[in-house]
Amino acid sequence: MEAQPVPVVEYGARRALIVVAVMLASLLETLDSTIVNVSLPTIEGNIGASIDDGIWIVTGYIISNVVAIPLNPFLTKTFGRKAYFVGCIAGFTVASFLCSTAHSLPALVAFRILQGAFGGGLIATSQVVMRETFPPESIGISSALFAMALILGPAFGPLAGGYLTDNFSWQWIFDVNILPGAFAAIVLASLLRDPLPPQRQAIDWTGVGLLALGLGSLQVLLDNGERNGWFGDPRMQLAGGLALIALGAFAWWQWAGTKNPAVDLHVMRFRSVWVGALLALSFGVLVFAPAIVTPLYASLVLGYPSFDAGMLLMTRALPVVVLTPVFATLAQRGADVRYMIGSGFVISAFALHWLATQMTSGTPFGALAPALFVSGIGQSLILVPLIIGILSTTPAQLNGKISPIITLCVQLGGSIGSAVSIAIFDRRTAFHSDILRASVNLQHLGLQGLTPAGATLARLSNLVAQQANTLGFADTILAVALLAALVAPLVLAFPGRRQPALEEAPLGQVARVRDRSRKMLARPRAVALAKLELGPCGVIERIWRKPIAVGNCRDGAQTVRGSVALRERDRAVQLDDR
Repeated sequence: MEAQPVPVVEYGARRALIVVAVMLASLLETLDSTIVNVSLPTIEGNIGASIDDGIWIVTGYIISNVVAIPLNPFLTKTFGRKAYFVGCIAGFTVASFLCSTAHSLPALVAFRILQGAFGGGLIATSQVVMRETFPPESIGISSALFAMALILGPAFGPLAGGYLTDNFSWQWIFDVNILPGAFAAIVLASLLRDPLPPQRQAIDWTGVGLLALGLGSLQVLLDNGERNGWFGDPRMQLAGGLALIALGAFAWWQWAGTKNPAVDLHVMRFRSVWVGALLALSFGVLVFAPAIVTPLYASLVLGYPSFDAGMLLMTRALPVVVLTPVFATLAQRGADVRYMIGSGFVISAFALHWLATQMTSGTPFGALAPALFVSGIGQSLILVPLIIGILSTTPAQLNGKISPIITLCVQLGGSIGSAVSIAIFDRRTAFHSDILRASVNLQHLGLQGLTPAGATLARLSNLVAQQANTLGFADTILAVALLAALVAPLVLAFPGRRQPALEEAPLGQVARVRDRSRKMLARPRAVALAKLELGPCGVIERIWRKPIAVGNCRDGAQTVRGSVALRERDRAVQLDDR
């Protein structure tokens, strides 16, 4: 019989310190996903790397990051949650220091891969730690705190990277992690408690290998596809083929090929999980694609320095800080999360369309900020209600397996959105450039009374390029707005109301179902939960993934259409495994 988890809910100053440390660690990880982007040209020049080679400083980090995230439940169970989490924070901090000492491209890429691997474990564990540090009725608060770290990191990244590089040196974008990382590691090593002791288990090397190959190949394709002509390049064909085959084989192996999956995909049987995963992918695009496109537009077209370009994104982050706790409280108190999530996507679509219409070659800061502010309101309505909706309609004992999948989907959505947005920008810029060049020729110059001298032609060429870039950026933002509008109806497939959850009870006790008011339900209601093996009179004997076995008792426990009807006294509760 497996050991039962002990409560690790904290209160008072102890909880406050743990929350600060967890949020700090999460913020550092999400910050590092974008902080390097604006400093990349400076780093490439200092270490003597080409643009094509320098992109691996970013790609290496993302690959190891997305591979580590879904392995979190397995590694947490093997090493213990506290040891693994503190180890990831310490490893991330040390890797950050090593990155700042690198003087060659291979060394820097290697240290970034190490940093990304520790960062993936860090961000995936943070949500679970935050969730279990608060009591179940405070799921809104814990989800809001984690969501703010997840959203604010990409927004602060370009701003922090530009400021540190312009005023100090590129090494500081890594050194800035050292003190906060050390503080978080020390606090959590001292205060964090383990709900379960480490448990030895067989390592699913086949699953780990297929996952690393699949996600790694996919990330290589996303990061390098546009520069290399996508599938017109044999290397991109190889990366795409490996990603498709490896991820397909991984999915089959985890679902049916092994008894000890590295990533338990069986949680996808819950409707809220698979619908939530699709919504999380889309949310990742909404967060990361504008975070890439907007600073580029501000720098290339408007001529903003890196710091000012980063300040634009801060107008989007402000409503996230203010409104996320508000919407979390509403969702926690029973507001229909479908309406909240749907409204978030609709508001985001409107705000991004507004932003695109404001993009010209001379748009002032004040004209762009309101649209970005409204888009921040939309984002505040999506992630926290989504997390609360998923966790409140699935068994609490599966939270540790579900949370990394949702986090991975947000990260993958960001990677896909960034790659596709750059591809759209390049193609639309080339399209507009051709149209503008076709309409500007020597005959038109003569009609305007201009002499086709060298200086005039150079200025005209620059003007055409500037306008083509402006239209390309606007079209890219419009594409993201269209995605938000198309995804909004998907929320109708999300569970429409919060389901009661199985009360956490030790094995061997009677399973009871309670609603949010902690009172026994007086009539049958469907409950989404993990499959249980029930003994006589509905006593829990084992939690597993195989069909439910039901014992007989005089009170009438019986199987009903593959579900379990458990009658206790005069109160009937249907346990429906969906």
